[in-house]
Amino acid sequence: MPQNDIKKSHLSSLGYDFINKEHIPKGKNEYYLRNMQNKSGIAYRHLTAYEIEVLVRNRNTSDDWNNIFVSDAFNPELVQNCKLYGLVKIGKLESFCLEYSDLKVPVGLYNSTIISCDLGDNVCIDNVRYLSHYILGNEVIIVNVNELSTTNFAKFGNGIIKQDEPEAIRIWLEICNENGGRSILPFNGMLTADAFLWSKYRDDKKLLDKFKEFTEARFNNKRGYYGKVGHRTVIKNTAIIKDTWIGNDAYIKGANKLKNLTINSGDEGKTQIGEGCELVNGIIDYGCRIFYGVKAVRFFMASHSQLKYGARLINSYLGNNATISCCEVLNSLIYPAHEQHHNNSFLCAALIMGQSNIAAGATIGSNHNSRAADGEIVAGRGFWPGLCVSLKHNSKFASFTILAKSDYLYELDIKIPFALVSNEVHKNELNILPGYWFLYNMYALARNSGKYVDRDKRTDKALDIEYGYLAPDTINEMHTTLAILEEATGKAWFVKNNLINKKTKEHFIQKGKELLNTKDKSVQELDVVVDNFENSKRKVVIKKVITAYHLFKELITYYGTTTLINYIQQQKTTSWKSIKATLPKKPVITEWLNIGGQLMPTTVVDNLKNRIKTGSINSWDAVHKFYKTQAASYEKQKLHHALASLLAIKNITMSNINLATLKILLDEALTSQQWMSAGIYTSREKDYTNSFRKMVYDTTTEMNNVLGSLEQNSFITQQKKEFKQFASAIQQLKKNLK
Repeated sequence: MPQNDIKKSHLSSLGYDFINKEHIPKGKNEYYLRNMQNKSGIAYRHLTAYEIEVLVRNRNTSDDWNNIFVSDAFNPELVQNCKLYGLVKIGKLESFCLEYSDLKVPVGLYNSTIISCDLGDNVCIDNVRYLSHYILGNEVIIVNVNELSTTNFAKFGNGIIKQDEPEAIRIWLEICNENGGRSILPFNGMLTADAFLWSKYRDDKKLLDKFKEFTEARFNNKRGYYGKVGHRTVIKNTAIIKDTWIGNDAYIKGANKLKNLTINSGDEGKTQIGEGCELVNGIIDYGCRIFYGVKAVRFFMASHSQLKYGARLINSYLGNNATISCCEVLNSLIYPAHEQHHNNSFLCAALIMGQSNIAAGATIGSNHNSRAADGEIVAGRGFWPGLCVSLKHNSKFASFTILAKSDYLYELDIKIPFALVSNEVHKNELNILPGYWFLYNMYALARNSGKYVDRDKRTDKALDIEYGYLAPDTINEMHTTLAILEEATGKAWFVKNNLINKKTKEHFIQKGKELLNTKDKSVQELDVVVDNFENSKRKVVIKKVITAYHLFKELITYYGTTTLINYIQQQKTTSWKSIKATLPKKPVITEWLNIGGQLMPTTVVDNLKNRIKTGSINSWDAVHKFYKTQAASYEKQKLHHALASLLAIKNITMSNINLATLKILLDEALTSQQWMSAGIYTSREKDYTNSFRKMVYDTTTEMNNVLGSLEQNSFITQQKKEFKQFASAIQQLKKNLK
């Protein structure tokens, strides 16, 4: 029995009946959507008898020359050996060559089969074996393509269904969890924050229904939309492009298969797709680069992100300015500024909140320990698992967690930010060193923060992605850490001194504060352990507790003071009394969330959700407008949070901050900035003084020529300059404020 259902129809049907009659509105024809889509403004006319004669002489054929329409600047000599079916519209063809990179081709249509298409001015179509139901812009180059076609049910990567299609064929992105429990519908224009909100709040059915409703409303379900290739787009040496919408100035070369896609390209960023790529069911935003054997299925790439060197991206959302090379990423939501470059790294069922770097050999989310593939990993900003790190579901990490090389056998809940986590196998314990980045790798921490800003290629930066390492989210984690350290230290002291009986959490915290604030030397002899950081019975030990405690208090003070300094500098008065009058009288420390890289107070997010459910926000465009409005309020909200944090850490109120107190805070901020600036230099200096680093170089000159001179390091030079400017600003404020 035949397995392939081969249907036969009359040759005269080729190029016609693109839309079934039952799907054509009354009073319309099958071209009504095509005519709406084509906004070229070209005035088309019928062929003249002479033009038909020339076309036939040049070995062209058509089922009906009356259905071939051309512009007044049409040159029939530039159409050769083509088969034309259905209604075909051709813009001006002039005797020019179009040249892009190393490709130089004549304007015209050559050696191609063209079915029911609209062609803009001065296009070049050569050796396109099957071009069907597309609208081409001006100066488009398409050379050596096997198939470029559109079906009447094309969705261009959006998570919608067309008339009379079953719900089962709808495309969902199964992000954050392999079981599909956090699935979202992709749509052109989707932001990272949209993906987070939709995937996160699964306990709010009304909210989820609204998100689906918003997505459906962005599109209609009519059948018959044509594919598009935008102005000046170049496509060469490609096998199959089907149901794909392509913007202006895109460059596609050597791709194997592109199907059911939107490829945004144009003034906001030119998108390029290279050799051997196979992309199916996805949306690619402006300025993306996809090269060399990439495989992506059910995916979204936000603007200026990259896939390279055989990377596999499946059921995932990749945020802005992120890069994935070589490796495999499945079922993940990745925030902006993510780096993953190694062939043997693996990321699965994870929410990675940006500014992250996945090292070689890392297998994040590879180990399921439930009866189903339903585990998750959640990592705050700055997540950095080291070489060959292996993690189990479910695990969660505070901001800027760095994991030392190891196979972590148990689920982790690391609540302390900027920490080095290491698996001490020989001791059978987990060690946590809070504040590692500030103590030992200040160069990388500061450089990365600036690097993300420099590499942010978004043309519209109204959505304020937070790249600073001291911000409301990390500061709140520091406040949490201080409480953890106080309780753990106090408890350890009572245990060591056999006084634990009948002691409560309040006793632990009180004693811990006393020991840590006085820097009691006995703390160094304590075994400070914490509970509920690892799902095991072994010890989880906090290292350098006194150092970390005072470091975090200093950093919170520095954050609060520098935020206040920025505010003071924006005011048009030198009167501290006047400035103070504009500040909140009783600021409070609020909870914050990282929504797609943009930090928002939880109250703001709750307000957004409520407004969506009540209908006052009724579209994705309105949601995005809310994000922008919130971004405009961020600095003010951050100031409130910074002041509240400063008051809490200093145990004072706003009324206590007089001019004398303010000047003390300014001096403390200068001291903090000084050691941070020095730490940037000394952490990098180790790479030039360590004997094991130097042993591969015979001379200092050789080392400097390879690494670059330490003294001429542009980043260090810039940091020294910024410190001098900061010191000058502090002195100026102390002098001017009255």
